[in-house]
Amino acid sequence: MAYELDTLTDTKAVERPDFNSGDTVRVHAKVVEGSRERIQVFEGVVIRKRNKGIVSNFTVRKIASGVGVERTFPLNSPRVDKIEVVRHGKVRRKNLYYLRGLTGRAARIKERRVGA
Repeated sequence: MAYELDTLTDTKAVERPDFNSGDTVRVHAKVVEGSRERIQVFEGVVIRKRNKGIVSNFTVRKIASGVGVERTFPLNSPRVDKIEVVRHGKVRRKNLYYLRGLTGRAARIKERRVGA
């Protein structure tokens, strides 16, 4: 079983940028509508990242028309075309579920400076 998982990890893993909870990301996801396929962009704050090898996933939250929208993406899915890191957030927690109860200025996250 371990051999199969290692083989799967080596062959299916996709190169992704390094990001953590609190970062603002832009996810380009492939969406199938009828017979055609298009790219849909979902931009928001990463409120959760689960690192479990090939089955890693992350949850992105944004506010659309005054309503909070959360979407969970598998990290190594072929449906996720591209992930762009817009800004790095400075947080002290892994899961930012407390952002669900905050609105406006209270939901802002300070920017973390990344050394170049």
